[in-house]
Amino acid sequence: MNRRYIGIEMGEHAISHCVPRLKKVVDGEQGGISKAYNWQGGGGFRFYRLSEPVFDENNRINPHVTYPALAAHCWFSETKTPLPIARGEEKTPLLGVHNGTAYYLLFNGILGDKTPEGGNVLTQKLLRILPPFAGSKVIYGEVSLLDEARLRAEGITFKKIPYELSVR
Repeated sequence: MNRRYIGIEMGEHAISHCVPRLKKVVDGEQGGISKAYNWQGGGGFRFYRLSEPVFDENNRINPHVTYPALAAHCWFSETKTPLPIARGEEKTPLLGVHNGTAYYLLFNGILGDKTPEGGNVLTQKLLRILPPFAGSKVIYGEVSLLDEARLRAEGITFKKIPYELSVR
């Protein structure tokens, strides 16, 4: 029938009912619209499970969101490209470089220290231990303790999460 579509289902019936039906359609089982169109099978489908939402209903970061999920969201918000899977799983605040700009995320103790001052706040000490990049940098974090002059001198655009990171 030359159709392409995206199906979205919530609940366990996606596994118990929808996946088996799609398998039957691909295998050419004759029933429903398959029989009416003399469908002989073929094609395929992909099934994905979504992770926790990045934001809650009040546009705050969901307390259950993982670093890789928020990293992927930040990267896509900035670059409009998917974050390579391996990059989001690494234990580094440097998400990557795109078009000459390095993107960093300070969140959820990515640097090993779970205290707010130990990795989510941009400080002089933290700046010294970030993976280096000679060009412009965008850094997402809870707050920056660096003044505007220092940020400019370092080529940093600081973006406060969650306020400068939202669903777009």
